[in-house]
Amino acid sequence: MSAIVPSAELIRRTIDTEVAYTLSRMRVLERIEGNPIGIAYRRVGANGWALAAPHLPTPSFNRVVGLEAGDESELAGLVDWYRGTRAKPQFELVPGFATPALMRALAQLGYRQSDFHAAVVVRPQDAVASDPAVDVVRVTTREQFEDFLSAYVAGWGIAQAEGFKRNVRPWLNEEGWSMFLGRADGVPAAIGILYLRDGCGYLADAATDPKFRGRGLQTALLAHRLRHAASEGAEYVSSGATFLSTSHRNMVRAGMSLHFVRALWTAG
Repeated sequence: MSAIVPSAELIRRTIDTEVAYTLSRMRVLERIEGNPIGIAYRRVGANGWALAAPHLPTPSFNRVVGLEAGDESELAGLVDWYRGTRAKPQFELVPGFATPALMRALAQLGYRQSDFHAAVVVRPQDAVASDPAVDVVRVTTREQFEDFLSAYVAGWGIAQAEGFKRNVRPWLNEEGWSMFLGRADGVPAAIGILYLRDGCGYLADAATDPKFRGRGLQTALLAHRLRHAASEGAEYVSSGATFLSTSHRNMVRAGMSLHFVRALWTAG
């Protein structure tokens, strides 16, 4: 197993895969009649995206990602666009692409760095083996998918469970998606998603029902998703988490290494 040498090309590939997954999720919601969540998105420069979901105030759906040198001229217009959508954006600056000019422009618009976010990466064939004692399956049937949604709702603490399930049932047929379900004592307990595109994978949305945390379910789900990515021919798989969080540590234990740390800028 050799170390992954960082490069601007690899960072761009992994960011593009992450954004493609997020857009896939957002377009499922956009197709709901009347677009009640207010899904909107637009390109920024050559490689960036601005994403907005004003009635679903999660940072992953309300952010600007992929900025690079030269995009500072678009920032004022983006801030105006977000005011029109009534979404509150988070700007993500990535080492190797962020420039002093971008940071100055954001500061002049009233934004400041407020947090960090770790991105991790692995060649999936280098991932650790899964624990055979932990029950994890790839979701392939409607019945498994309903169990997956129940564990998702419990893991993320979603209050309006039936409405959420109704809105996301198209996930089962989304291109590039593989969903995995972990059970504990025969009960749906944990979930994780793998998204594959153009030889890269992205690990997303992992969650565990609080009643079953601390039993190795997320470690097992990581291993299963990475092994599946390897079997599908993926060259790299990436993901992200709050720096030094439990999720970050679990990913490192699964064989993933630090890819880069992005700076998060918000208003105020």
